[in-house]
Amino acid sequence: MRVLGVDPGLARTGVAVIDGGVGALRLVHAVCVETSPEVDGGDRLAGLFAAIEKLIAMYRPEAAAVEELFFASNRRSAMQVSEARGVILLALARGGVAMSSYTPLQVKESVAGWGAATKPQVARMTRALLGLDHILGPDDVTDACAVALCHHHRGRLAAVTGGARSRRAAPAGRLGAAIDQARRRQAAVAPHPT
Repeated sequence: MRVLGVDPGLARTGVAVIDGGVGALRLVHAVCVETSPEVDGGDRLAGLFAAIEKLIAMYRPEAAAVEELFFASNRRSAMQVSEARGVILLALARGGVAMSSYTPLQVKESVAGWGAATKPQVARMTRALLGLDHILGPDDVTDACAVALCHHHRGRLAAVTGGARSRRAAPAGRLGAAIDQARRRQAAVAPHPT
């Protein structure tokens, strides 16, 4: 399955295309789409939209995985990233690409096996899962690869547990129960910070 992974942002959006199946995932393309703060906000969003549409046309992904937003305090930054995420979702919808959203916690759990994994740990596991020594570009590109890997892994979990695929990342039924059970087991053996 070919998955387009996206780590949304207005200044920098990481995009990665990962193809393959179990044990044979490969990075097809990865790029950081950047917009200049010197350009009007609407023009920045239009440029991001055009770049995502072009990537969809070039690589024809079967599915897309977009990271959900998490912000602790900065409202201005949150609004800008939300606007960028909106035009990304619009480009995916117009391109007919099925889209799933994943929280940073879900991405970390799926790629590194632990929801509290650090950014370097997730980056290291992302490279290992793709069989790469390094991934070119800023962290946004590696993050996009991790989001696409998350979608591949969760799809496999759904296939194993018989869970139905959904446009939403929130699992239901047997898939949700299997994930909850795995989280409980992980919490029981995970080291606790002191």
